[in-house]
Amino acid sequence: MTRRKLVAGNWKMNGSRAALGELEAIAAAAAASPAVDVMVAVPFTLIAPAAERVPALMIGAEDVHEADSGAHTGCVSAAMVREAGARFTIVGHSERRHDQHETSQDAWAKAAAAHRHGLQVILCCGETGAERDAGRAERVVQAQIEKSLPENAAGDWLTLAYEPRWAIGTGATPTLEDIAAIHAIARAKMRKLIGDAASGVRILYGGSVTGDNARAIMATPDVDGALVGGASLTAAKFVPIIAAAAAE
Repeated sequence: MTRRKLVAGNWKMNGSRAALGELEAIAAAAAASPAVDVMVAVPFTLIAPAAERVPALMIGAEDVHEADSGAHTGCVSAAMVREAGARFTIVGHSERRHDQHETSQDAWAKAAAAHRHGLQVILCCGETGAERDAGRAERVVQAQIEKSLPENAAGDWLTLAYEPRWAIGTGATPTLEDIAAIHAIARAKMRKLIGDAASGVRILYGGSVTGDNARAIMATPDVDGALVGGASLTAAKFVPIIAAAAAE
């Protein structure tokens, strides 16, 4: 099955209104590469101004709360980010799992809430360095998928992202063979859980993706694009990754 390439940016706790000009340049590159889908998740404070400034670019939230409303100080619901202009969200990101101690059950609940409110979802999974060194990477990823994959998962609203936690922001990446192996395992696990629908779910690689390594990574079997952190903050670094996806 042919799946469109997807390049998704995640600004994390970076950016300001002054940085929104970068999104205009990114949107122009996306328009010039119509065979590639491009998304950028920005901090909550920038969702509305970003959506207004670059309506052609898919703007998303970096996270949502699983509840629709309630006494959850400092949290933001899927309905709230949708109203602000978000069209997708990221859940289960490695930094949320590590820093906020979120579980796969949390990711499952957030994905379900986001889908309920019409958002597309990027669901993240990935092992720590200690888990990989112990030979447990495959089992960890399979377990995370099993516990976090929401009901009725399908490629029209769900994307999986494999991001080895030891590669996030470090400049280190797994070998292409290791990336291919985990992506194949992830696809097989989804196939066991949701059957033929797994063929339509894109799997992104995330973890120190740059313009220099993006094309080789995206040419790897079962890699349908990239989830990009620091390199998505500027068009100068992000546009070459979009170009690499378009070349595949």
